[in-house]
Amino acid sequence: MEKIDVAIIGAGVIGLAIAAQLARLDLNVFILEKNDSHGGGISSRNSEVIHAGIYYPEGSLKAGLCVEGRHLLYEIAAQKGIPHQKTGKLIVATSPEEKDEIEKLEATGRQNGVTSLSLLNRQQVAQMEPHIQAQAALYSPDTGIISSHHLMDHFLTQAQNNGARLVCRTSVTGIERESNNWRIFAQNDTDADFDFLSAIVINASGLYSDIIAGMMGSTYHLHYCKGDYCGITGVKTGLVNRLVYPAPAKNHVGLGVHLTIDLNGRLKLGPDATYIERVEDYMVEPEKASLFYELARNYFPFLKPENVYPDMAGIRPKLQGPNDLVADFIIRQDAPGFVNLVGIESPGLTASPAIARFVKRLLF
Repeated sequence: MEKIDVAIIGAGVIGLAIAAQLARLDLNVFILEKNDSHGGGISSRNSEVIHAGIYYPEGSLKAGLCVEGRHLLYEIAAQKGIPHQKTGKLIVATSPEEKDEIEKLEATGRQNGVTSLSLLNRQQVAQMEPHIQAQAALYSPDTGIISSHHLMDHFLTQAQNNGARLVCRTSVTGIERESNNWRIFAQNDTDADFDFLSAIVINASGLYSDIIAGMMGSTYHLHYCKGDYCGITGVKTGLVNRLVYPAPAKNHVGLGVHLTIDLNGRLKLGPDATYIERVEDYMVEPEKASLFYELARNYFPFLKPENVYPDMAGIRPKLQGPNDLVADFIIRQDAPGFVNLVGIESPGLTASPAIARFVKRLLF
């Protein structure tokens, strides 16, 4: 592997989608992954929601790539048999102030090209979801869920069928410009050091994308924002049939502790949003169960404290600090043949096929 055409750093959903888009039999495409297998990082620790494109500022990459990616995801899932469901979503208001917020969200969504939204009053919410308590809601019929693992498997298979190779248990330790190529220094799981040249490098390394970018001379700074989830047990299946979100915080650090449904019909609450030190800490503290119960009981009156238990956690790679304004994705060719993808958090899963197309347009 002394000289290759394309090195993709990171085998999460973004790196794999890019590999699927770029791979062809006349290119040597390698996907480098530090974990034991693909999709073992933050791509497997999320709500698996296909977002409609409601929350993001008009004209932002998040807005445009989310809307484009949603269309592509439903198309891919239908064609390739990837488990998914267009569940629809309600963003509920439990106060007049929250009602104002969801009205603003409707306007933002329509600006982004999400034309299927509708505002519901209390009676309409009760008719749609009798077990939800809300004064009003914004209904998004285009929101859904998808199996992120099956999606990543699909992208990897597509890439490998076109000649791409996945190299796991391999960490990038340095990057240097050498003539018209990039020399990548790496270490494998036996601590053996090696290096090779690549004409193109794509940094899709998630939580470490700012560090990888720093190796080639670009300066970015990520904040780790943890999202805990709690499971729900002892509640009748089918009590709620759609995803249910609260009105979001004004700075959109997170979308609020919401109710999601997985493809097996199981209910889950989360995630919350807590900035943490830069460590991959996925432990959920026991007290989160009672906290989530208190946050959710306003619109899920059927819940009891004993129904909620600590489950899993994910970490968002945020460019936005605790007191900052909303930050957009960074997808940029910072030097010839080197593309950095930094701060790819939600709606990254939804946007993944559109991000892959965007990267291809940057390079070719």
